[in-house]
Amino acid sequence: MTTINDIAKMANVSRTTVSRALNNSGYVSEDVRKKIMNIVEETGYMPSVSAKSLRTKRSGVIGIILPRISTETASRLVNGINDVLSKQGFQILLTDTELQKDKEIEYIRLLKSRQVDGIILSATNINDELLQTIQDVDLPFVSLGQDFPGVTSVVYDDYAASVDVTNMLIQKGYDKIAFIGIGEEDPSVGYERKQAYLQTMAKHNLPIQDQWVEIGDFSIDSGYEGMKRILQNTSEQPNAVFAVTDRMAIGAMEYLKEQGYRIPEDIAVTGIGASVMSKYVSPSLTTVDYFNKEAGEEAARALIAQLQGKNTSKKIKNSYRLILRDSV
Repeated sequence: MTTINDIAKMANVSRTTVSRALNNSGYVSEDVRKKIMNIVEETGYMPSVSAKSLRTKRSGVIGIILPRISTETASRLVNGINDVLSKQGFQILLTDTELQKDKEIEYIRLLKSRQVDGIILSATNINDELLQTIQDVDLPFVSLGQDFPGVTSVVYDDYAASVDVTNMLIQKGYDKIAFIGIGEEDPSVGYERKQAYLQTMAKHNLPIQDQWVEIGDFSIDSGYEGMKRILQNTSEQPNAVFAVTDRMAIGAMEYLKEQGYRIPEDIAVTGIGASVMSKYVSPSLTTVDYFNKEAGEEAARALIAQLQGKNTSKKIKNSYRLILRDSV
């Protein structure tokens, strides 16, 4: 079995130089680094993870907690996180809460027991027990998507983005705007986006019927059912609907098309998420791109900064852009 001493002899350098090249730490000239890495590739040398862990007191693993691994948003976040962490020699351990709040706490404790070096959490709620658990595990920690008090957080500007969506609809002449959201226990998606809609409508002195506001659960089916209830339960038909996710917007569009409504001539539809599907549904969906991959990268950099003992910003706000398409 090839050892680090063997690599050093083959490259005619010290063991320390090989270690620096492998760990991307300390100065090593580019020519020497290439020489070492070529020898590593030729010999198939694999550094001992357990030895490195004992030496550095780190596992080299970062825990990631996601609400649902199967979504496009999660995929983009993980790509961004992994791009940054892998370049620093870290591996990631993914967990999926399936939108169950109790599992967020369970997985934080589980990842602590697995001796991860830090945790990135994409949460769907904020509560006292969750905050206490974060404090108890005493690990470098980053929240992604929710603004946790006392915790470094990478957040989206949900309020501003939703104000922009509502204002855009109003500026285009839509004055009867319905809303399909999720429960307010999710502060960002559930509360901020709804408040932005309500307050922007009030600012423009536009009416909101109670029957125009429906709450779902992120799914396409809940968007479909929400749109169905809005149209069946109201005496005055809206001329636009703002759904807080693309999946719910696509569900709403499906119901409208089944009932013979024209989009956007009869009812305009908007979402948030810039999913791949949003570009290819007919008509293409007006949406908001939250740059999820970049948000994942920011979260990973913030966690690395904590691991390196650097002062980190407690709140990092990610950018967004409104994408106008044919559904409006």
